[in-house]
Amino acid sequence: MLLTKIGLTGGIAIRNSNLTEMVLPMIFAVIVGIIVVFVARYTLANLPKVKVVDAIATGGLFGAVSGSTMAAGLTVLEEQKIPYEAWAGALYPFMDIPALVTAIVVANIYLNKKKQKEAAYDHESFSKQPVAAGDYSDQQDYPSSRQEYLSLQQPADNRVKIWPIIEESLRGPALSAMLLGLALGIFTQPETVYKSFYDPLFRGLLSILMLVMGMEAWSRVGELRKVAQWYVVYSVLAPFVHGLIAFGLGMIAHYATGFSWGGVVVLAVIASSSSDISGPPTLRAGIPSANPSAYIGASTAIGTPVAIGLCIPFFLGLAQALSGG
Repeated sequence: MLLTKIGLTGGIAIRNSNLTEMVLPMIFAVIVGIIVVFVARYTLANLPKVKVVDAIATGGLFGAVSGSTMAAGLTVLEEQKIPYEAWAGALYPFMDIPALVTAIVVANIYLNKKKQKEAAYDHESFSKQPVAAGDYSDQQDYPSSRQEYLSLQQPADNRVKIWPIIEESLRGPALSAMLLGLALGIFTQPETVYKSFYDPLFRGLLSILMLVMGMEAWSRVGELRKVAQWYVVYSVLAPFVHGLIAFGLGMIAHYATGFSWGGVVVLAVIASSSSDISGPPTLRAGIPSANPSAYIGASTAIGTPVAIGLCIPFFLGLAQALSGG
């Protein structure tokens, strides 16, 4: 139900927006959400002793959007009387959902590859074990035909098939519920049910879930003792890197379509944020093997304060400097 509500929120925001004006910023928001996951996959995951699946989950959380950070950014723009598009805040689901979907799919691809490599290694180790004379079984798995022999020799058969993993991820309970909510929010008018049923229960259920995840995170915090410094470095630098990527794409939209400088700042701010509501339950359901201490700790303890306290004034000042205002 939590994930359905998250999808509904995004769907309603999309339906109430002017999609024709949003096209280019919307595409850029999707691109940023996906890029952020791969940045973590090929930077944080390659640092010493950092578990790849934890790094991917952290990237997913940093690619998703924090509502509180976005609200803080919009408030600052209003206080500074910097104009921005009314629909700029509705860009968040276009970054939030692709980031979470990408993280879950990439993590599942990695885990399947790892599982297949381990199975191949175990099979190879077993086949190399010495066998005593006369101890061969009559039922050994010899190929019965040339085709079977060739199929066993082809390395392509050992490759992970990516599309079935993507399909399985999208059919999983986490993404299915979120995408169902997104579709209902876009194609129906669920505001009455949303306000009377989902909204009142959301905070309570989220509190219970966060309590459970907090207990699990505390029980696994020892796993991070040797890699905590890498998460600190990532959590400080990543919001600026992600925000600068979004800021650059926002400038392209500005010169191509007249996207306002305030809108560019909004895009950069939501890119620098890390999810505090939609991300944790989605990642918990979609990547259960990831350590919550890693991605929640990096996001909540460091990422969000950096995004609000440093990134918002930084990108606001950058926009003012470039616009001559």
